[in-house]
Amino acid sequence: MDGVINIYKERGFTSHDVVAVVRKTLNTKKAGHTGTLDPDAEGVLPVCVGQATKLADYIMAERKSYRAEITFGAETTTQDASGEVIEKYDFRFDENALRNVLKEFIGPQRQLPPMYSAIKVNGKKLYELAREGKEIERKAREIEIYDIRIVDIFPPDRAVIDVDCSKGTYIRTLCSDIGKKLGWGAYMSSLTRTASGRFLIEDAVKLDELKEIAKNGGIDSVLITPDRALADYKRITVGKKAEKYLYNGGKIYDRYFTCAAKPEINETVLGYDSNGRLVGIYTFLYDKEKDGFYIKPVRLML
Repeated sequence: MDGVINIYKERGFTSHDVVAVVRKTLNTKKAGHTGTLDPDAEGVLPVCVGQATKLADYIMAERKSYRAEITFGAETTTQDASGEVIEKYDFRFDENALRNVLKEFIGPQRQLPPMYSAIKVNGKKLYELAREGKEIERKAREIEIYDIRIVDIFPPDRAVIDVDCSKGTYIRTLCSDIGKKLGWGAYMSSLTRTASGRFLIEDAVKLDELKEIAKNGGIDSVLITPDRALADYKRITVGKKAEKYLYNGGKIYDRYFTCAAKPEINETVLGYDSNGRLVGIYTFLYDKEKDGFYIKPVRLML
């Protein structure tokens, strides 16, 4: 059983809880999620099963989309509604000011991860240190906000926004930073992940639904194959003469390609055998000495 299941994580579950339920439901030890969602958040959480766990990093690297509610007028310890209020602000809601500030957050930028996060420093998660009352220096990380759109406004203190962003973006921190920029203070009062790469919220299944599907023997209907999960990557098929090198993790030159896309040098591609089976993930490279292109394995799926 190899593939990815698009799970709708409900509020109150940790991402680890979701994986545990999937493992039990499918009777497998090999399962893992593709990007943590906080317990109070909900929405898309792709879970890789079997050999597809090798794809987790690639799915995690895809762009994400979220719908978040921002509450203005206060800051909290966790930058969301679960934390304690540490400062309150007097402000006057101004829709035009909000729209103008949101525009300033679109584009590449550096974001400081919150203390209440699962990032590890010296083997310890930041949120564990935060619960001990400690705050340590963190390095800002490169992220990108592709777009921010206002969905709804609820004066005098709330707004709902849609955000398209790169991996590693903390929407809690984005909401807090928006509040700081406005001078109003803010925290994230709710969050739903609406997409993770090609996995969309309208296609996601809840855990209770998954249990029922499994009970009725219909797992194949929700199990997305590895090559479908990576459908946006270019594909290269290798002929029978070179398949042993393909299976053994050797590099293979383009004279053995029977069907190939036109990748850029250093681009990640999918390698298939002559029977159309996905064998692994490769890097497309150029050999100056031999004046030839070749693929080198990054991760085998066998």
